[in-house]
Amino acid sequence: MKAKKLPLIYPTAGFAGLVFVLGAMWYAASSQNNTAVYLLFFALIAVFLVSIPHTLINLAGVLVTLESVQPAFVGQEISLPLEIMNDSRATRHGIELALPNSDRERRRIDHIPAHKAARITLRFSAWQRGEHKVGTLRLTSAYPLGFIRFLQNFSFSQTYIVYPKPAGDVRLPSSFVRWHAGRPLTELGEGDDFAGTRAYVHGESQRHIDWRAVARGQPLVTKQFTAEAEGVVYLDFSALRCPDVEEKLSQLALWVIEAERARRPYALRLPGTEIPPAVGQAHFHQCLRALSLFHVREQQQEHE
Repeated sequence: MKAKKLPLIYPTAGFAGLVFVLGAMWYAASSQNNTAVYLLFFALIAVFLVSIPHTLINLAGVLVTLESVQPAFVGQEISLPLEIMNDSRATRHGIELALPNSDRERRRIDHIPAHKAARITLRFSAWQRGEHKVGTLRLTSAYPLGFIRFLQNFSFSQTYIVYPKPAGDVRLPSSFVRWHAGRPLTELGEGDDFAGTRAYVHGESQRHIDWRAVARGQPLVTKQFTAEAEGVVYLDFSALRCPDVEEKLSQLALWVIEAERARRPYALRLPGTEIPPAVGQAHFHQCLRALSLFHVREQQQEHE
């Protein structure tokens, strides 16, 4: 996703040193009427003035593309993969990247050849669950002399998800088998033996629907691909006794991980949200996303 650019120019600490040196040289040249000092004084000013356009054009033609941001758990690192494209006919030098208003990692690209791209990844800690906006990425350059810095802010609307930190008891809660049409619910794993069908439950993935049966005019049924499961694990927010909401979400996140690892079908029940039992990566991330956005859903219900 490419972003709009808002340029800004400001002096660096090196500029303050340059001003001090020029002031001292001007005082020495005027007080002693020294021609050599005058020549050096004007030579330094000329070099500084010539460096300004080089600094301003160093970011010309530079485009930033933010690639897909993978979700992470609280306490882990968020990785922002970026592609910095130099769409100009000249090599660009000394470009720094950072996320403003934070102490997050800064990265530097020494040079990008003409019509080439550089890939870089910014990493920072995920400190709060929920959906977060990437916001603004800051590119700066003080090339070639470092007296002034040219800045461009690239604004992104892309978001990323931070899941609750898994914590609590690793033992899964007691479960039971829910029966459908005289047979127990079985896992929806892939690559296992076909084990019949059952009635389709609203909200489940449609990947395992028996579409041939639908074409014959039969109701929606879901194919089963494993032996009989040990039982469905029901993860219920209201059943947890701890009073703290974040502790409950952390415990549920841990159970989602453990149930998925054991390949046992699991369902998630939150106030206002119920995800039917299943297994697989799509179901896994659906449950963790619901836990991550729980406070958002809760606030929406209160307003309604």
